[in-house]
Amino acid sequence: MTNRLAEAKSLYLRKHALNPIDWWFWCDEALATAKAQNKPIFLSIGYSSCHWCTVMEGEAFSDPAIAEYMNANFLPIKVDREERPDLDSIYMQVLQMMSGQGGWPLNIFLSPEDLVPFYAGTYFPVDPRYGRPGFLQVLQALHHYYDTEKEDLQNRKAVILESLLTAVVLQADNVTESQDNELLQKGWEISTRIITPNPSGNSFPMIPYAELALRLTRFNWKNEARSDSQQVCTQRGLDLALGGIYDHVGGGFHRYTVDHTWTVPHFEKMLYDNGQIVEYLASLWSAGVQEPAFEQAIFCSVQWLKREMTDKSGYFFAAQDADSFTDPTAAEPEEGAFYIWSYSELEQLLTPLELTELQQQFTVTPKGNFEGNNVLQRRYPGKLSETLSTTLTKLFAARHNLPLHSLTTDKSITIPPARDNQEARTGNWHGRIPPVTDTKMIVAWNALMISGLARAYGVFQQPEYLELASKAANFIINRQLVDGRFYRLNYEGQPTVLAQSEDYAFFIKALLDLHHATLGIKEVSSLTPASFWLEKAIVIQEQFNEFHWSVELGGYNNTSRDASQDLIVRERSYADNATPSANGIAIANLVRLALLTDDLHYLDFAELGLKSFRSVMNSSPQACPSLFQALDWYRNCTLIRTTTEQINFLNTMYLPTVMFATASNLPPTTVGLVCQGLKCLPAAESLEKLMQQIDRCQTRGR
Repeated sequence: MTNRLAEAKSLYLRKHALNPIDWWFWCDEALATAKAQNKPIFLSIGYSSCHWCTVMEGEAFSDPAIAEYMNANFLPIKVDREERPDLDSIYMQVLQMMSGQGGWPLNIFLSPEDLVPFYAGTYFPVDPRYGRPGFLQVLQALHHYYDTEKEDLQNRKAVILESLLTAVVLQADNVTESQDNELLQKGWEISTRIITPNPSGNSFPMIPYAELALRLTRFNWKNEARSDSQQVCTQRGLDLALGGIYDHVGGGFHRYTVDHTWTVPHFEKMLYDNGQIVEYLASLWSAGVQEPAFEQAIFCSVQWLKREMTDKSGYFFAAQDADSFTDPTAAEPEEGAFYIWSYSELEQLLTPLELTELQQQFTVTPKGNFEGNNVLQRRYPGKLSETLSTTLTKLFAARHNLPLHSLTTDKSITIPPARDNQEARTGNWHGRIPPVTDTKMIVAWNALMISGLARAYGVFQQPEYLELASKAANFIINRQLVDGRFYRLNYEGQPTVLAQSEDYAFFIKALLDLHHATLGIKEVSSLTPASFWLEKAIVIQEQFNEFHWSVELGGYNNTSRDASQDLIVRERSYADNATPSANGIAIANLVRLALLTDDLHYLDFAELGLKSFRSVMNSSPQACPSLFQALDWYRNCTLIRTTTEQINFLNTMYLPTVMFATASNLPPTTVGLVCQGLKCLPAAESLEKLMQQIDRCQTRGR
């Protein structure tokens, strides 16, 4: 017997279709029903590759007694946070207010008349354990509270709503543009501190912080601190490329590691992480840290993207689960099963010499480092030997039960996704049963991957990087713009859900990054010209301004002005989380567009946006590194007009506040023209002079 969620397009929602809970979608009918029946709403938010979401689905949400009580006393609504990040953001704030921390599943209880929450939590076990109450106890206590403590309920909700509204408006302070240099330095120092290796706790990529620390090392605020920051940025790259967070056998990066040594990952692979990490490693390389492990990790991650995460239409899938089945008859999947290696298995697969070299270069032991098994983690940087590369290919062949001789060095095969648990169990897999892949297309996440590929192409000049990025971008342009509106999701060719601010901001950035990458290529019939990407960026930016710009407060609202009726507040995201903040990226885009079009209207928007967020940048710089990147663009933006040949050369360098424009009619003795903001410098007559001008322009805001 299935519930309403059996009809869902979302993989996460369909995973709950067999629950005895009478789940609703988030919709007007559900909200009206709760209000008419005076039932508090139980809102549960998660995502398909979330491990503890999966655990709770199999435990509490499948328990008959819990379902009976839930259905009688609450109106249960299930939401995929990847479909509705606006809802998730609002109610995650409440969880953080109440508990001091966040996480998924996000389970929250709302009053039906106004949708204001009065209680929130994450994972609830069926029975009391892990220091948490049993879920049925929680439901009984909250139902009693809702029925009997009306005055306290109203007071509690009033405090929560006031806090949410205050957070939206932001408190003004006295920070002015004249203090921007000090503000930038403050943001750089804090971001460097945040990515400095921590002797305890989980390890997350935290790319927006790493990127800010890297880009601002070009300033000479404090020479000793600058050297430390460069080392910290390099170490972050090494931790990612060498650590267990990276799949050394198949490519691609996991979400994070559960330890400070970057050894044991939480095994899901998210598209948004991989796009950001590819871009960061390429930036590190272009900044002079030419570590072979960075190039290898980018290359193999692109092969994973092609092999397992790209639809035939050209777009990229959203994520792969942390868990996978070890046997088709298993009741539940196991975390990390697809990726780990027992020592006995390695002994069977490898020759003694191969196993010895693997142990010398990777953390492989008979006892293992994860529940008696081994997660591969490199011990040393540098280029892998040919024999060790062959060993990793051998393990890849074993993972998929493929003949070794059929694999090229880039493992360029296509592996169809397991779209749900049923497909995983019954698919004709030759080797290990793969984790389930969430095959929906999310514009914002695809955009992050497109930006990563565009940057990697500029640095390494690998044509397939640009080809993949261009195909994905063209899919979004052709399929997600419908009747003058931009859509966030696509399920098997069908666009749905109006785009949110992150979709607009990240995709405009991706288009500008493609424009940047392709300017250095002479136009041929088979290549999308750079001018096309810029034209589309301008069109989408106009729509973004029309539907999301906050006239009252400045900056961009998360949701469009005609799709916010079901929200208790209308947020403007400025904080970076697993992905950059929409407003940080959006303001940087405005500066870049102003450079490329000479339209100062964009610069006016950027100035207003920065003004609206200066107070939070000053009071909470640890929350918003992407806004500091936008401020860096605003103060140090530089346009270089030169030939396609010079652009192709300059694209391999790390020039974080530079845009290019082609200039085919330069005087014979001139190599390029550098414009800093609203003025141009004397034409450079040599490459050395051009580089000196670029360096001065990129640091003029100090």
